[in-house]
Amino acid sequence: MPPTPPKKPIPERFVVAPVTLWFDRFMNHFIKVGGLAIIVAVSLIFIFILLQIIPLFRGARVAPASTVSIPPGDYRLMGTDEWSELPFFLEQDGTLRFVDTVDIGGPYHRGSFDKAPSFIDEVEVAYVRYNEYQTSLLYGTADGRFSIVGVRYQPTFPERGGREVVVSLQETPLLEVGREGMTVERLAYGDSGTRKILAAVQRVNGRPELHAVSLAQRRTLLGPGELTVDGRYDLTEYLDGEPRHIMIPSDADALLIAFADGRVRFLHFDGRAFTERQVFTPFADLPDPRIASMNFLLGDVSVVMTAHDGANRIYSIFRDPALDMRIWGHTKTFSDLPGAATFYSVGMRNKAFLIGSDRLASLRYGTTEAIRWEAELPFDVQFAALGPRYNRILFLDADYSLHFYDLHDPHPQAGWKTYFGRIQYEGQATAEFSWQSTGGRDDFERKLSLVPLIIGTLKGTVYAMIFALPIALLAALYTSQFLRPEIKRYVKPTMEIMASLPSVVLGFLAALWLAPIVSNAVPSVLLAVIGVTIAAYGFGYAWGNLPQRIRLRLKPGYEFLAFAPIMCLAAYAGWSLGPVVERAFFVVTDPNTGLQVPDFRLWYPTVTGLSFEQRNAFVVGFVMGFAVIPIIFTITEDALSNVPDAFRSGSLALGASRWQTAINIVLPTASAGIFSAVMIGLGRAVGETMIVVMATGNTPVTDFNPFTGMRTLSANIAVELPEAPYLGTLYRTLFLGAMVLFLMTFMVNTMAEILRQHLREKYKAVE
Repeated sequence: MPPTPPKKPIPERFVVAPVTLWFDRFMNHFIKVGGLAIIVAVSLIFIFILLQIIPLFRGARVAPASTVSIPPGDYRLMGTDEWSELPFFLEQDGTLRFVDTVDIGGPYHRGSFDKAPSFIDEVEVAYVRYNEYQTSLLYGTADGRFSIVGVRYQPTFPERGGREVVVSLQETPLLEVGREGMTVERLAYGDSGTRKILAAVQRVNGRPELHAVSLAQRRTLLGPGELTVDGRYDLTEYLDGEPRHIMIPSDADALLIAFADGRVRFLHFDGRAFTERQVFTPFADLPDPRIASMNFLLGDVSVVMTAHDGANRIYSIFRDPALDMRIWGHTKTFSDLPGAATFYSVGMRNKAFLIGSDRLASLRYGTTEAIRWEAELPFDVQFAALGPRYNRILFLDADYSLHFYDLHDPHPQAGWKTYFGRIQYEGQATAEFSWQSTGGRDDFERKLSLVPLIIGTLKGTVYAMIFALPIALLAALYTSQFLRPEIKRYVKPTMEIMASLPSVVLGFLAALWLAPIVSNAVPSVLLAVIGVTIAAYGFGYAWGNLPQRIRLRLKPGYEFLAFAPIMCLAAYAGWSLGPVVERAFFVVTDPNTGLQVPDFRLWYPTVTGLSFEQRNAFVVGFVMGFAVIPIIFTITEDALSNVPDAFRSGSLALGASRWQTAINIVLPTASAGIFSAVMIGLGRAVGETMIVVMATGNTPVTDFNPFTGMRTLSANIAVELPEAPYLGTLYRTLFLGAMVLFLMTFMVNTMAEILRQHLREKYKAVE
């Protein structure tokens, strides 16, 4: 029988349906467009964040606005109202000349008008000092008396329309300050609300004397009562030179005396007496140490000083740990001015100050030592004032022209040093990284260093990975290479279900359940972990050395049944030994009772000098590690299981054990996938928010102490953003934190991808 000829193929079988071809082409383009859309979306997010943070690193913008001519006069000083609309100029006799700079030439323009305290016609004004923060003038007379005159501005809305600023003077009666009939040469005043002190320099027979008075002001049903003197102090003994400046902070607890030779004497006032606490020379290192100008910064905790050669420094008061008292110290240094400062004005809303010499004007920020703006003006400056709203600068030149400059500087505190450098903030003895975005006082200075947040992010990630990596990787290795397939079908889905647990639930359990247990039984927890680890290694070593006839009684892959009771026993033994070990090694004196007590929570800070907090990184390591383990386990197990069976079979055929095959063959081959699993788990830990918000205490610290909390970048954004004013400095700083977090994860992922590709090439199975 002749062979049957082969059937010819039917051409129609190889014809693809038009719909299939169309759908294939559509999906090809759709995937390309989708990929490009993702790239564009990520790029737009990056650009949006970048646009939010760029204003933080811009300097101040100052531009000329207008010029107003004022009546000529022999003026002593200049001040302005909140709106910079009705500035005033103090004449030599103590009269205040106000100049209306709004609606010039209009029907409601008031021009210039004078106001004077009621005592001007009775006494001769010898000295006047202006307090910009309180908008008050301190008058000293030729007959040894003083008065405090407040300049009060009040906006009104008359029937004719518009707004009109009405000014009034509130003055205290003339009071004796020291020697009766002796001219007051200098005055200083401080008012904390509960304490008021005033100091004056008078000259008697050519010799200076220093006198101080404490003042009292009783409150009545109709408001503050009359100001009276309730204490007098003769401080002449502290004058061992010619006094050039005297200053009293608003807390009314100190007196600074600057002498002609450049020395400054610091007297502390405790409400009853003055005591000398410190003598220092701010410009001792200069050829001419004399102090040319000396003015407070906002808050009266720092003093801005200049020398005659233009050196500009800030001294602040802080508690010295060695002396255990508050002293003044050099904290900031600015670039030099051309010469001694001839004008100065302090900012009312931040730590900025305007300073200059002749034609040079410089706007500087006291916290960051930054020059926000500096320019050589086309005129000689006689007086200058920084607008109370920090939106305008006023300059009076020698030709009696008042120049208005618009100021735009919404983020004066921001800058590279603020976010990434060490700063010695007011009240601190050393420079440090600090985050503290809110405070209880109007003159509170925000501390916005991102370094504690970056360290907190790394700290939480490190402790989470220390706990998660060994468990996840070893569990994946055992599951994929040693566990029986019928058991593996239940283990892997169970681990994957763990990844679905909400992080807020884990954080809740960590904060309210786990943290108290761990803090009360740290030795027990540590011994239980150590006990399980030693038991695992010991069991593996013993099991490997048992005779084969005994090991074969358990099918391969069921060894965990023998280890499970040993693990439970080791954990129980470690937990039970915790109190015994605590009584033996962690005994400390209770500061409250003075008794010797076994308490690790007291022992740890006493011996190490570090803090111990209930919500700490140790707890976060357990809980956040629990959230990371399923991710690393699942991807690692898939990578190990996908190694070709031929590799295993070949290794076992050559006489290698299952363990040798897993370690030397399977693990290197799957290393690229394992590394990807670790990086994904790392990214999960870096970006975790709710667990660290609830379980760490949210304390921004810069240490890796396992028993203290931390604040991460992600948690900080979640906590602070709802309270941040829109487009304010804090608002933009939080976006900067998001950018830092984005760059951290981007760099880690980039390096991980490069290393993954290297491992893939090194251990690839097919050329």
